[in-house]
Amino acid sequence: MSKEEKIEAIKQRARKNFSLGYNCAECVTEAVLTFVDTGLPPEAKKMATGFGGGVGLYGDTCGALTGAIMAVGAVHGRASLPEEADPKQAVKMAAQQLYGRPGLYRLFNQIPNQFLEKYGYTCCRDLTTKWHESWLCRDHALYCRELITDAARLAAELAMMDREEASSRPFGANVEKLKDTEIVCDIEKGT
Repeated sequence: MSKEEKIEAIKQRARKNFSLGYNCAECVTEAVLTFVDTGLPPEAKKMATGFGGGVGLYGDTCGALTGAIMAVGAVHGRASLPEEADPKQAVKMAAQQLYGRPGLYRLFNQIPNQFLEKYGYTCCRDLTTKWHESWLCRDHALYCRELITDAARLAAELAMMDREEASSRPFGANVEKLKDTEIVCDIEKGT
């Protein structure tokens, strides 16, 4: 199966999962874990359940988005921290893994930024404002199915991308307002 075929298969599986009763986070996570070898057991998808509806229907970060992040994390996330005798050196190495270039925060930062660019929001409550009084209606379900399909596409593309390439891209918007030049300086200082 080519990369493009696999991405399409993941999108369609996530879409179908929704019609089978999976929640938004489960749809995306299960689809990616089915088609991308992560070394994790199939039961790992259970971790996604609580993220549906923006974390237990609370309305925070969209479950499709968190499902995408979990799925990409299953492929590219850190399996362990650096083992160093000197704690300061270990912290410096861990910071490099996250903030450096390549750095894993760069990879994961792409997911909410691309989602925000396309939909205008990343929070479930904002994405679904129109349906707060009619949550289980057909229009809401169809809209969420589209979000799920797109989040599955984002996850599939990043999960199948070379880790170094994906984690060398520039940061998008982020809470620390980091720029590439700041990151290198901070890591070199050990802060």
